Amino acid sequence: MKILVDAMGGDNAPLCVLQGVSQAAAEFGDGMELVLLGEEKAIRDCAKENKIDLAPFEILNCTETIDMHDDPVKAVRHKKDSSLVKGLTMLKNGEADAFVSAGSTGALHVGTSLIVRTVKGVKRPALATPMPGAKQNFLLLDCGANVECRPEMLNAFGTMGSVYAEKVMGRETPKVALVNNGAEDTKGTPTYREAHKLLKANPCIHFAGNIEPRYIMDGDVDVVVCDGFVGNVVLKLTEGVAKTLLGMLKKIFLQNLITKLSYLGIKGGLGELKRMMDSEEVGGAPLLGAAKPVIKAHGSSHAKGIKNAIRQAKLCVANDLCGTMEKALAEVAAQKEEADA
Repeated sequence: MKILVDAMGGDNAPLCVLQGVSQAAAEFGDGMELVLLGEEKAIRDCAKENKIDLAPFEILNCTETIDMHDDPVKAVRHKKDSSLVKGLTMLKNGEADAFVSAGSTGALHVGTSLIVRTVKGVKRPALATPMPGAKQNFLLLDCGANVECRPEMLNAFGTMGSVYAEKVMGRETPKVALVNNGAEDTKGTPTYREAHKLLKANPCIHFAGNIEPRYIMDGDVDVVVCDGFVGNVVLKLTEGVAKTLLGMLKKIFLQNLITKLSYLGIKGGLGELKRMMDSEEVGGAPLLGAAKPVIKAHGSSHAKGIKNAIRQAKLCVANDLCGTMEKALAEVAAQKEEADA
């Protein structure tokens, strides 16, 4: 299994990428070949300065870099020798099994759509992020790749999310819910009301109906579906609330000697809570619907985030996620044709 890693993508590249790749190779590298793409001199200089052994990895030199300020479409079309475009092209040509990048979300989404392409039945891939819940974690999609969605796209997201929850997260008969401003079937915009009908008739999922935002974190469902605008708001609001609450708790426990002693009694529980809310524990969001596994790591990822993004890529390849998803989507299309006949 060969996994390509964008060494120049992200706010902390290339150092944190190199550290993450090294950790991934040490922890779950059996049967996995990791290839670094980027400016070779910068990669080697960084590794030398930080005493990182590059011997286990192949390095493919790239003369261009796509940064967060580049126009995604122009960058993908004109920066052919960037680590992002070169990696996606190699993936398309069958020279690797998966691609991981913490670079520009827009460029990665455009590049995946134009170069790697999507499985039949998917117009645009969706960013899917595992999120922490009170009972169990759940999958949220779309998290920002598609700001506006048609009902058919939301229905496809439900199918793709269900397949991922089963194959990668290990859930049996995953429950799928649609984010809305009420639980009733009649709630929401026309797009969401039509999406509700399609998801309810979808033979490949266990649809649990609408879910209000205040209940998302309960963990009663496995997959939460929405458009990219709503999903990105939910994702960033959750991250912000978690950071604020943990900061407030820290201030409470540091007030005096008694509160400090009280903290010692629940230190383990708070540590577990912090771990659950840490986005780097998940590592990356797969672009579900892509013809080959593409994993988007958080732009601010440190070594742990990159390592876990690589773990996600390995799981996707090992479980033939893209092939299974294509079969499920074909079943949905066949049922629609039968119903329309």
